[in-house]
Amino acid sequence: MPSGALVDVLWFIDGSEDEQTDPDDAVKILEGVAHLVTRLSSDQRGELIDLLGAMAAAEVNPARREFLEGFPEGFGLLDDAA
Repeated sequence: MPSGALVDVLWFIDGSEDEQTDPDDAVKILEGVAHLVTRLSSDQRGELIDLLGAMAAAEVNPARREFLEGFPEGFGLLDDAA
């Protein structure tokens, strides 16, 4: 599952300065991904939440760990999650 790579890209976009990534484009990308992950099955959501938890537990960068810990709620994985 390439979820780790997706998280890496989203981490980059979320932390990008305006000179690196157009803010409007960044919002569109982040909202688009949030929409897509809400369409995952309950099992897929669970797998992604577990992966994010493992990534957060292993992360040494506090800012990235915070991003990983907040990802499930911020990207709608917890809405209607079983």
